[in-house]
Amino acid sequence: MRTGSAVLVALLAGAATLAPSPVSATAPTAPPDLRADVDQDGLVDVTGESDEAGEEQWRPGRGAVFLPNLDDDARRCRATDADLDRVDPAVDERLAACHDAADERVNGPRDEADLAPLRVRPMRVGDDASGRIDVPPGQAPYVRIFIRRSGQLTPLHGDLTARELRTGVELAVEGRDVVRDPRRWNGEVDFVLTVRQGPSGAVTSDRVRMKVAPVLVQHDLQRAESVFAAAPGPGSGIVPGWIGARYKPTEWKPFADSLRRAAERAGLPRDKVTFTPGTAQWWRDIWRQDMVEPGTVSMPVAGGVHRMRVLLRAPVVWPENAWGPSTLSRSARLLFRDLRGPDVGVVQQFTRARPANVDDLQNFAGNFESVPPQPGHPQGRVVYGTSATRAPDPSFVRMLAAQGQQAPIAIDTSWLVVGHTDETVHVVRADNARGWTLMVSDPRQAVRLLKEASARGEGGRKLFEGTTAEDRPTVDAVLGDGKFVAGNEEAARRIDGQLATLLHETGLPERELVRVPVLYVWGKFDPSVPEARAVAFSPGLANGLSLTARDYAAPDPHGPRVGREDLFRTATERALRGQGVRVHWVENFKWAHLAGGEVHCATNALRDTSREAPWWRGGGARQ
Repeated sequence: MRTGSAVLVALLAGAATLAPSPVSATAPTAPPDLRADVDQDGLVDVTGESDEAGEEQWRPGRGAVFLPNLDDDARRCRATDADLDRVDPAVDERLAACHDAADERVNGPRDEADLAPLRVRPMRVGDDASGRIDVPPGQAPYVRIFIRRSGQLTPLHGDLTARELRTGVELAVEGRDVVRDPRRWNGEVDFVLTVRQGPSGAVTSDRVRMKVAPVLVQHDLQRAESVFAAAPGPGSGIVPGWIGARYKPTEWKPFADSLRRAAERAGLPRDKVTFTPGTAQWWRDIWRQDMVEPGTVSMPVAGGVHRMRVLLRAPVVWPENAWGPSTLSRSARLLFRDLRGPDVGVVQQFTRARPANVDDLQNFAGNFESVPPQPGHPQGRVVYGTSATRAPDPSFVRMLAAQGQQAPIAIDTSWLVVGHTDETVHVVRADNARGWTLMVSDPRQAVRLLKEASARGEGGRKLFEGTTAEDRPTVDAVLGDGKFVAGNEEAARRIDGQLATLLHETGLPERELVRVPVLYVWGKFDPSVPEARAVAFSPGLANGLSLTARDYAAPDPHGPRVGREDLFRTATERALRGQGVRVHWVENFKWAHLAGGEVHCATNALRDTSREAPWWRGGGARQ
């Protein structure tokens, strides 16, 4: 929509004034017309009117989109092995600051594909006319405009010439960041084209509003395109786990072999399962899930959708100590070395000045999961664990909420030692109206299975038979420990509290939940924490990795065996088979379980998000 000079002043209060143009003969003029892909078909209509109506506002189904250009298409950014171990916060700042939007260049054809089109329609102007594109000062730091001149895209600085106005102008918009805090920027940008006819001539304008693509966190029903996990690095010997467990690098092989088999049976090519060491100092941090929460950004292009992965680095801050100053968790620097590249960017958001209740265990990405689309939430929702006494970094949670698409659900995980949502719940497919439900850890079911075995005269059967566990109690010994049994009832009550929130927020009926047997043990595992907290005593069956909607890589529970049957395995297979889900067992008892995690904690996946309906239209997923 074109506006006169009085409205222009109101729109661009504080913006730079136009530079005078040389005096020349006046020619007939036409209103300026700035065009973007308002109808979201991937093209800018410069001959018709399909992109004209509603261009000054943005709403679902009508409004142009641009990407935050945070990948590294030319692979010019580097993270060395020395960077991984250096105890210096400047390393984190430098690694995060290097991406395609950090310079004023278009780094090749792939980088150009990450830019959104903007056009100035040809107009009748005299030789003394000039024009410019302005962005309000509060929005300007978040975008860069390129112009095609002599066949090349270069940063737009200064005026558009009369000749360019007459022939039409090809522009491209680059987003320089994601939305982090809506109080500072809500993701929308107004581009204003102003044209002056001579030094004292009339000023006319046109305005288009565009919106940066939000980061959408992936969910577990999306097919894994690749899976990555840790491998032992240089060095050998016994390495301490963080919950007092001790494991040898040789314990990695059963985990790796069984994970590969699970992936192959789910149809994932062998080369899409990778095991990457860090360096000699930091390989011991095996928790690939806890480093990062993968997401995507997307925009319409001609013939389809263009997507970029945006990896949200966990906001885990290691405190200053004898080794050096405070830094972000150095193991997550692997993201910059191993994953950042073409169509893959990394975002880190954290704050050092934190409230007293922020617990860095809550900041690991295993505490941030998501549920698929549901009525009223067509892109699904983020789920995270928190409480009044243990909470994640508020700036990270604010960034997730600021995307405006996946309204977060908070559940209480403070009673768990690690405190992550993935310890107790996991999304699985279901033959119900929405196509999914929740698999839930169920201590009551686990105790009931033990009681049934004891009643059949099988009380002498051992848990964890065939593992390296030092404690392999019999069924009757477990049931005879009143404190242990009471602790599992308490864990069940805490899970009931989580489910009350999740069922209320998602609308899932309780009868559709998939329950799997898990035993918990309470204790003071951290001397600095006065109260007892719980951790999975038997491997947490809900803490596995979905490879497809129908293939689930679960930690082998090593439950009591009656005949040839593992009671916990059988119960899990039966429960998931009812939802059309196959279980593939992964041996993670020594590699992950005794160190406080499971398959999900020790792996991560980049998923196929192409079946999700476009966020810009406000639609749900195509199941």
